[in-house]
Amino acid sequence: MRKLGLIAGAGGLPVEIAEHCEQAGRPFFVMRLRGFAGPELADYPGEDVGMAELGRCFRTLRRAGCQTVCMAGAVARPDFGKLKPDLRGLIALPGAVAAARRGDDAVLRYMVGVFEKEGFAVEGAHEVMADLTLPAGPLGGLDASAAQRADIARALEVVREIGRLDIGQGAVVCDGLVLAVEAQEGTDAMLGRVADLPAAVRGAPGAPRGVLAKAPKPGQEERVDLPTIGLGTIHAVARAGLAGVAGEAGRLLVLDRERVIELADELGVFIVGVEPAGP
Repeated sequence: MRKLGLIAGAGGLPVEIAEHCEQAGRPFFVMRLRGFAGPELADYPGEDVGMAELGRCFRTLRRAGCQTVCMAGAVARPDFGKLKPDLRGLIALPGAVAAARRGDDAVLRYMVGVFEKEGFAVEGAHEVMADLTLPAGPLGGLDASAAQRADIARALEVVREIGRLDIGQGAVVCDGLVLAVEAQEGTDAMLGRVADLPAAVRGAPGAPRGVLAKAPKPGQEERVDLPTIGLGTIHAVARAGLAGVAGEAGRLLVLDRERVIELADELGVFIVGVEPAGP
């Protein structure tokens, strides 16, 4: 079993992967990205590293015996002028800046290539933990109605279009009307905007209408940055008066799955996986 180097950003995904590796007996080492990784990762074997300290990162991973890496967790786009790279980071920086001009997915693809050129295999979170992704059909006790499935289809159509333009991975649709699309603010902030819309165009707690759909960008490097939902997503969906959440089966990560299902059933929110439209 190859030792995993976990490149950890913010949020619950790196923690869930670390817990999984520990329980599965897979050896791992956490590279905690300074300013992003949460304090709960300090209990695992690892080291803190700046996001532009690539030389130190590679040396540490090799010294720890890591053969493969997984990039997990949220990392905000940096101010490249304020980064403090080491020599290896300085070599990589011009390529990262050039990739950033083409969008977030281009940056992620570039960084995957940098690690691969250093001899590390790159695994997606869904490859490390096969049960992280949303299955086809309802997840939990609730399913979408025919009208809600029409909203799901419309929302996924919108998500794929904004994804083609490298804008975001989420959209909200209610009765066929597009209420919001996700950009740099993230899913929870988008849902906060939906909650502030007039009641006439959206549902309300107790009378939910509309759906949140999330999907990868077409052609996205799926080993990094697959769309994710968790407990916070379900709370935000309910506060916005939406009926449920949908995603493409096998292409949406569900964090803290058992608690998410329990919360969704309690709040009357469905979670549904649909078959992907294609490559």
